[in-house]
Amino acid sequence: MARYTKAVCRLCRRERMKLFLKGTKCDTMRCPIERRPYPPGQHGRGRIRESEYLLQLREKQKARRIYGLLEKQFRNLYDKAAREKGITGESLLRMLELRLDNVVYRAGFASSRNQARQLVRHGHVNVNGKRVTIPSYAMRQGEVITLRDKARKMIVVRHNIDTLDRAVPQWLEVAVDEFKGTVRDLPLRAQIDVPVREQLIVELYSK
Repeated sequence: MARYTKAVCRLCRRERMKLFLKGTKCDTMRCPIERRPYPPGQHGRGRIRESEYLLQLREKQKARRIYGLLEKQFRNLYDKAAREKGITGESLLRMLELRLDNVVYRAGFASSRNQARQLVRHGHVNVNGKRVTIPSYAMRQGEVITLRDKARKMIVVRHNIDTLDRAVPQWLEVAVDEFKGTVRDLPLRAQIDVPVREQLIVELYSK
């Protein structure tokens, strides 16, 4: 399976904003963007010529990197969103939010989406009582995620639950004592706090 294996902090610097890809490190002064708030590479400090295409591309790259998708995965998800009724951009963000790894992250069981993806891949998460090891699994309204017994005893999971000060979105209900999360409703655009202008992504793919 293809995946990004290079330094993820370079991705934040490229987008000139924190994408919170390293969990709690992003909230400290050790975050590289605090010391070098410019794109990586020898031309990072140079003047960038703004254009409509550049703005659209950066929004697409930003969304793709926040949720940890490769280009082909992201494009396939966009094509699926375009076939649905309603606003394509909002449908795309809703599908991204309902990925299993993102739901585990939103529930507070993982400090980052990368860590949530690892928990799912290693078989630590159940969906409706059955083990699911596919991070891209699309959650539906009413479905329940629970951590398996081994994961409940893991130090990193307990540390995340005890220390992470992250608000649970309104569309998700979390029972921390039971290590359980329930998708109460489908997420609305107003309930998705990612700093992405989805209309620019639609414009980019519509060309």
